[in-house]
Amino acid sequence: MKDTNRNEEFESQENDLNIENVTNDQINDVNENEDSANLADDLEKKFADLNDSYLRLHAEFDNYRRRTMKEKADLLKTGNEKAILGVLSIVDDFERALPNIPEDAKEGVELIYSKFQNFLAQNGVKEIDSLGEIFDTDKHEAITTIPAQSEDQKDKIIDCIQKGYTLNDKVIRFPKVIVAK
Repeated sequence: MKDTNRNEEFESQENDLNIENVTNDQINDVNENEDSANLADDLEKKFADLNDSYLRLHAEFDNYRRRTMKEKADLLKTGNEKAILGVLSIVDDFERALPNIPEDAKEGVELIYSKFQNFLAQNGVKEIDSLGEIFDTDKHEAITTIPAQSEDQKDKIIDCIQKGYTLNDKVIRFPKVIVAK
């Protein structure tokens, strides 16, 4: 009987050990599952961070590409600004000379002047009409002010000393004007 009791006792201890081993194995499995879950979470977080970084970098590059294309287009539009400014002084000289030229030479000078005007128009240069307009600091340069003769003339341009011009809707030379105050 003693042997039977001992066998039962051994079996019971063995079962207890097996239960402990199973429990330890289960605990190890749970720990491994937690580790793999933590690893999966870490990898997902790294993936999300890298994906976000990639998307931001892609957006920055796209903005850079658009900005440089716009700058190049603007440069092509206004690249001849200096040359046109030089021609404008010649046009001003023609305008001052036209009223004082004798009639026999006037036709040739008017022909040259009209060619200059056509050249400017073909290159996107337009004269800024300012006489009678309301003074705008974005479009005009005030040389002086004089008292207004009537209330409706206040803040309006009453005389233009030098014409202004735009090149593709960009002011390249502001008109010099006299404003009534």
